[in-house]
Amino acid sequence: MIVLGVILLIVGLVTGISILWTIGVILVVIGLVLWLLGAAGHAVGGRTHYW
Repeated sequence: MIVLGVILLIVGLVTGISILWTIGVILVVIGLVLWLLGAAGHAVGGRTHYW
């Protein structure tokens, strides 16, 4: 999810399409939150590992 967010950020900045940039930021933030929860040992969505 983090990689997809970064790709959308780059594409949005290069093409000037702001909705791609916005979606990219949202995906990066959600991905980081899920990653941090998984790294802290919390089950995310009933799974012990995010991936």
